[in-house]
Amino acid sequence: MSDKRVAVLAIIVENRDSVARVNAILHEYGEHIIGRMGIPHREKGISIISVIFDAPGDVINAASGKIGRLAGINAKTLYSA
Repeated sequence: MSDKRVAVLAIIVENRDSVARVNAILHEYGEHIIGRMGIPHREKGISIISVIFDAPGDVINAASGKIGRLAGINAKTLYSA
């Protein structure tokens, strides 16, 4: 059995100054990302990004934790069963 899990990382960007760092972290974990979608909500001045991972849980947790600690960024992860 594989220790890989499928998960969706939801990211809300409220501080545009953190965007470059978010992208750098996602690039760092790129080999584990199977999909990504970003939508700007111009009226609210935020961006919403969803990232789908197929990776070991500790890799997903590390990426989520790094992103979630950035200023003006909210990140939550939902795992498959």
